[in-house]
Amino acid sequence: MNQNQSREKILLTATRLFCLRGYHATGLNQILKESGAPKGSLYYHFPEGKEQLAIEAITISRNLVADKLRENLGTEEPLKAIQQNLQMLAGIFNSEERVHKEWFSVVPFGLMAAESAFENEAMRKACKETFACWENIYVEKLQEHGYSEVKSRNISISLIAIIEGGVILALTQKSGQPLLQIQSVIPFLLRN
Repeated sequence: MNQNQSREKILLTATRLFCLRGYHATGLNQILKESGAPKGSLYYHFPEGKEQLAIEAITISRNLVADKLRENLGTEEPLKAIQQNLQMLAGIFNSEERVHKEWFSVVPFGLMAAESAFENEAMRKACKETFACWENIYVEKLQEHGYSEVKSRNISISLIAIIEGGVILALTQKSGQPLLQIQSVIPFLLRN
């Protein structure tokens, strides 16, 4: 494993574990063990330790989710696009294997945000930037279809909050059903 592969493997493993278990419940030894990277490579690539790793993991997650969100919203009109995105998310929660493999690349990360809000300013800011990035994707989609800036922002913030809550319910129920149920309120949210 070369240096770049080692760094990438550590970062992707950390991202997955932080999203699944949270910052505090994820240890550096666990990240190293699951990534298969040598111990020295962690501090070589992330000299500031766990916090630096977590901030970079938040950025990776933000970008992966943003890319998938843009893809899922595609060229469809907003209602259909948002409902299709919810169906895709719901499908992940119908398989524990998919949750473990795909979670961090398509699903929001409320656990990391909640853990960092009062304890770590750098992580809180990274989470804030992440939610703003995702909000802007929805805003752009809605504005393309004639929604005002204010209405687009209000809908986008509501969507993120609803989806984050739906993800928590889906995790606790081990079912995508809560996300599918959210689909029924999207038409009311998008009403002009």
